[in-house]
Amino acid sequence: MAKEISRISVDLDEKGLLQDLERYKEEAIRLGASRSRIVKAEEIPVDERVPAKCQIPLCSSYGVSINCPPNTVKPEQVKRLLKKYSWAVFFTKDLPTELLLREITNKERKAAFQSIFKIVRALESKAFYDGHYLATGFAAGSCRRTFCDKHETCAVLEGKGCRIPLLARPSMEAVGIDVYKMATSAGWDIYPIGSHSEPEDTPSAVLAGIVIIA
Repeated sequence: MAKEISRISVDLDEKGLLQDLERYKEEAIRLGASRSRIVKAEEIPVDERVPAKCQIPLCSSYGVSINCPPNTVKPEQVKRLLKKYSWAVFFTKDLPTELLLREITNKERKAAFQSIFKIVRALESKAFYDGHYLATGFAAGSCRRTFCDKHETCAVLEGKGCRIPLLARPSMEAVGIDVYKMATSAGWDIYPIGSHSEPEDTPSAVLAGIVIIA
C-alpha cells in the first residue's frame, strides 16, 4: 500500500496539527512506549548541566560519536531551535531495572535502547510525510554504543558516511534536555540509576525519547 503523503503548506492548520500530534502520541504507544504525551516546545527544559554530566565524571561514551558530547548540538543551539517550534511528543518506556545495570554490550540492553531510536525515527518520519518537514527527534543513549559497538570508531568521525543515517541521532541528555525534569513534570515516576544502584533498591527504570514536530 502506497504511503499517503501530504502536500506542503505554509499555512499552519492548528486543528489538523493537533490531530496529527494525537496520532503520533498514540503511535508511540503502539510502537512500544509505555506512556506518551504532547508537550509545548517552550516547556522542554534545556540545561547546560545535563551534558556536563557526560564529562564530569567522564562517561564511557564521551567523544566516541558525532552524536555524543562534545561533538553534537550544544544546549544553547537547542534553546534557539526550540523557539522556532511549538509542539513535541515526549514518551518513555519502562524496563526491568536490572537491564540498565548490565554492560552496554548486553544484547537485551542494546535492544531496549534501539527501540527508542526506532520509535523516534518512526514518529519523525510520519510527521515528515504529513507535511511537518522540519520535525526532528532525540533518543536515549549513544547511537555508537547502541548500533555500532562492533566497529572501532564512529564512521562520521573518520570523515565517512554514517552507517545508520536514518536512525543515528543524539540522545535527549546529550543536547541538554533534562529528561528527569520532563518526566517528573508529567507526573511520571523516574529514578536515578548509577554505577552503585542495585535492582532491588530501584523500583523502575525508563528510557525516553522526544520528537519536536512544528
